[in-house]
Amino acid sequence: MTEATIVSKIWNLANVMRHDGVGYGDYLEQITYLLFLKMVDELNKPPYNRNLKLPRLKDVEGKEVEGAEVCSWENLTSKNGAELESFYIQALRSLGTEKGMLGQIYVKSQNKIQDPSNLQRIITMIGKEDWSLMGADVKGTIYEGLLEKNAEDTKSGAGQYFTPRALIRTMVACVQPKPMKTVIDPACGSGGFFLAAYDWLTENNKLDKDEKMFLKNSTFHGNEIVASTRRMCLMNLYLHGIGEIDAEPLVKSNDALIAAESQTYDYILANPPFGKKSGMTVTNEDGDIEKEDISYNRQDFWETTSNKQLNFLQHIKSLMKIDGQAAVVLPDNVLFEGGAGEEIRKQLLKTTELHTILRLPTGIFYANGVKANVLFFNNKPANKEAWTKEVWFYDYRTNIHHTLKKKPLAESDLSDFVACYNSSNINKRKETWSEENPDGRWRKYSYDEIIARDKTSLDIFWVKDQSLTDLDNLPDPDVLALEIIDNIEAGLASFREIVSELEKSEEIN
Repeated sequence: MTEATIVSKIWNLANVMRHDGVGYGDYLEQITYLLFLKMVDELNKPPYNRNLKLPRLKDVEGKEVEGAEVCSWENLTSKNGAELESFYIQALRSLGTEKGMLGQIYVKSQNKIQDPSNLQRIITMIGKEDWSLMGADVKGTIYEGLLEKNAEDTKSGAGQYFTPRALIRTMVACVQPKPMKTVIDPACGSGGFFLAAYDWLTENNKLDKDEKMFLKNSTFHGNEIVASTRRMCLMNLYLHGIGEIDAEPLVKSNDALIAAESQTYDYILANPPFGKKSGMTVTNEDGDIEKEDISYNRQDFWETTSNKQLNFLQHIKSLMKIDGQAAVVLPDNVLFEGGAGEEIRKQLLKTTELHTILRLPTGIFYANGVKANVLFFNNKPANKEAWTKEVWFYDYRTNIHHTLKKKPLAESDLSDFVACYNSSNINKRKETWSEENPDGRWRKYSYDEIIARDKTSLDIFWVKDQSLTDLDNLPDPDVLALEIIDNIEAGLASFREIVSELEKSEEIN
């Protein structure tokens, strides 16, 4: 059975579950729990004989019950009806108290399938496949397919953890990571950047034994604070052959912004959360739930701010080794916001070589209203002079129209950018813009030109917007409608920020 057939088979059952009130995200979580248990069972049998230990059922306080059954696939499949449901609930709770990757896969796990017969159907479906015999590429493709389908369910909000794979692969193709180097994503979602880097490393290098072991166990590092997303990331990595069941998880559960890391890394590939404000949910004196802004007071940050993306940008700088490389997706406000934003941009230009900015179109992310860019920069040692001499901009937004369903972003759409980026020697680039060709999308601005701009703004466009002058070449109505929605969403988000700031100002006064 091909991976496409398996994905279709698994997802068809998801549609059946939907009628019983089980959302796509909940269904995918249950698939993850059961698939992991099935693979442990396979690895404990010949020819693997891994002897991976599973706990016995535990009580509500997390203490193992003497004489209780082991939380194994074999014991799970020997039951049905109410007995199956009861065992499954207890097993999830028990597995979630374990240490290492096992505990992280099952932490805060719950049974969301209330009908035991549906649970039996999923178990039967997973049980028919021998997952350990499948190649990592096949298993990985299947799970990635499920993650993408889940991201397409916009109501669930899962799309915010799923960066378009065409964009990720383009970013990795520009950075071109090398073997025996480390990669970190401080907001890794479902692990897309890790997998693209893994594919690049295996497809473009003939790895020896030591390099393969380093790639499997030591290359990738990350943070993801949402438990459900973290478990899917760990599962995604494991199915692709990254990490070990009985080892410490490669993805940490703590908030990456709280404190500086104890080590630095060679490559940072990331798409931090889209939300502008860092915040936490608290209960006030009246018992009402409120959201409280967080300003991370870190000595290694240039500026203290509650702007989440500006904090992530500062944190990413702190993660970089000298000569480390970063490729980061960031929203427009990072390019033009005043106050802390202006100072952070100045420091970034001074302390790193910010050499490239890719302006992205709307309609490529699963979250509406996102106007984003990719910033490429290299870390440098302390220096009196600014390390950035010029910044190259590629405008892939003006007059570009994409939708998730009818015209999703493809790698080929960004092939011209990759060619212009010229990874082999970024110091030998050539502009496609000129006075004679004002619509060329590849243009550089000097450090002095940028510093002279109001608020040191990096929000730069020069290609003429055809929709303002050429009514005969407007995009299809459905594309226009989605762009209008995106613009309204972006406007509403900005308006909410203004209202929030005004309310805080009134409270202070």
